[in-house]
Amino acid sequence: MIERIWHGWTEPEDADEYERLLREEIFPGVAEQGIEGYRSVRILRRSRDDEVEFVTAMQFESVEAIRQFAGEDYEQAHVPPAARALLTRYDDRVHHYELRAHVEC
Repeated sequence: MIERIWHGWTEPEDADEYERLLREEIFPGVAEQGIEGYRSVRILRRSRDDEVEFVTAMQFESVEAIRQFAGEDYEQAHVPPAARALLTRYDDRVHHYELRAHVEC
């Protein structure tokens, strides 16, 4: 498995709307694409005094599955216009990590 990790930041007043967009539109839209090898996404959120940070961790079975989602330049971030409107800044590139272990308690 490969985790596709990306960071974006919003103003505090835009955080709930951005999270709603991720949960109700963006990631359901990804799931509807039927990409073979796309397994899940986790949305992490951290509030700071002046901004809210989001981390998305998408899980894919292979780099080929990631390419089906993101294209040949699969390290380029995929940030839809509606998300860009709510973000103050975001990573232009994503990082991919091979999942080596998953331990549940």
